[in-house]
Amino acid sequence: MELLTGLGLSIPAGLNAYIPLLAVAVAQHFEWLQLKEPFNVLGEWWMIAVIGVLLVVEIVADKVPAVDHVNDVIQSFIRPAAGGVVAVAAAGSATDVNPWLIVLAGVLLAGGVHAVKATARPVVNVTTAGMATPAVSLAEDAGALLLSALAIVAPVLVMFVAAGVVYSLWRLWRRKQITGSYVAEP
Repeated sequence: MELLTGLGLSIPAGLNAYIPLLAVAVAQHFEWLQLKEPFNVLGEWWMIAVIGVLLVVEIVADKVPAVDHVNDVIQSFIRPAAGGVVAVAAAGSATDVNPWLIVLAGVLLAGGVHAVKATARPVVNVTTAGMATPAVSLAEDAGALLLSALAIVAPVLVMFVAAGVVYSLWRLWRRKQITGSYVAEP
């Protein structure tokens, strides 16, 4: 279960690095998760405060058209790293899997989600003249919060959510292959 929690937390890190980090930090602080050294420092109040400040900056920057693109470029390094950190921190030593493989899986999951986000967001900004940026960003933040909570509270459900996301992406890809567009033909 700890491995599912860790990998489940790395997925929303691709949308917003600090939401799953804050979720892990708060869960450690209130002993909902037991993080091993050196990751247990995440549950300290000063670390929760630092993550909270970074989260506020990320939330504000991500809501402003053009600024969100600069933020996504900067976050191209931070989000995958956060995915690796939360994956290995939450998985702990409860598994026989090499910790570096868990880090790699977390980096790849968060990096993949970030790549999709960073690719789709400029299209949203251009097609809506930036008007949809705050709403899309808010939906991404809500999704990251929901997935983070789900990964901590019910990690087995993460498999079903991940399978649903993969299926939805596959359907979009197939639609593109068949119709030449991501939008269904009338």
